[in-house]
Amino acid sequence: MHLSIVIPLKNEAESLPELEAWIRRVCEQHRFAYEIILVDDGSTDGSWKVIEQLKTANPAVRGIKFRRNYGKSAALHTGFQATEGDVVITMDADLQDSPDEIPELYRMIREDGYDLVSGWKKKRHDPLSKTIPTKLFNAATRWMSGIYLHDFNCGLKAYRGDVVKAIEVYGEMHRYIPVIAKWAGFTKIGEKVVEHRARKFGTTKFGGFERFINGPLDLMSISFVGKFGKRPMHFFGTLGILSFLIGFAILVYLSIAKTIFKEYGIADRPLFYFGILALIIGTQLFLTGFVGEMINRNSATRNHYLIEKEI
Repeated sequence: MHLSIVIPLKNEAESLPELEAWIRRVCEQHRFAYEIILVDDGSTDGSWKVIEQLKTANPAVRGIKFRRNYGKSAALHTGFQATEGDVVITMDADLQDSPDEIPELYRMIREDGYDLVSGWKKKRHDPLSKTIPTKLFNAATRWMSGIYLHDFNCGLKAYRGDVVKAIEVYGEMHRYIPVIAKWAGFTKIGEKVVEHRARKFGTTKFGGFERFINGPLDLMSISFVGKFGKRPMHFFGTLGILSFLIGFAILVYLSIAKTIFKEYGIADRPLFYFGILALIIGTQLFLTGFVGEMINRNSATRNHYLIEKEI
């Protein structure tokens, strides 16, 4: 199969028929063997009934319905696991992403050899309350990851099929899929300017104030997990040993001062308490690394979601 198109959605019943017809027209025009995987993330507006109707009219449509809302990352991860295509394309269901971009994205993966191609909505139709935080997050992500993309959070992306099977997207990590892919070893990452269309139906599902907090936290999590996720002892153990050695050296110095130079009142000196504190912190950090290693070796997958229906 040439293409798998994964579309996470929540309460997008009005836009789904037009989106499916547009994708079908583009894929048939370019003679793609394709599938459309619609992941209903707890919709309450009848989106699932629309998906069932689309499935009846087009056998290429597949539907997955969550029992409740889990978030975009969960929908993408579940859709990724269901894909069968050589190239996987993701897009939003609100018609702000144009299916006319699909052929060129497919070509860039198959012919230019990219592992991942991210869309760049150079001209946006969003309010400042959305574009300003997006620019800040993109700048911070470029600086921390070394991946020079303009729009990490663009929903329109293309992947080689083995990329989506190798990465794990959870929590709110969908914003930083290129970073996750890079840490997984898929380093040929490209970018394509894509059309950003004004929303035609409904309202944006973009989060509220919490995005100002969640974005930087997610980025720090990815950076840490990418470097130390498989070897937490290297991080916590190193800090723990350094802290322990500093505390030990301080206490040795104070002990020598007490026995040789006959200094008194050591327990009254702030340095004594600093040494004790450094020993305790060092021990705790080392034990944190040890526990992290045990959890890492015995942990089950974190991506487990209740699926109500699947067609």
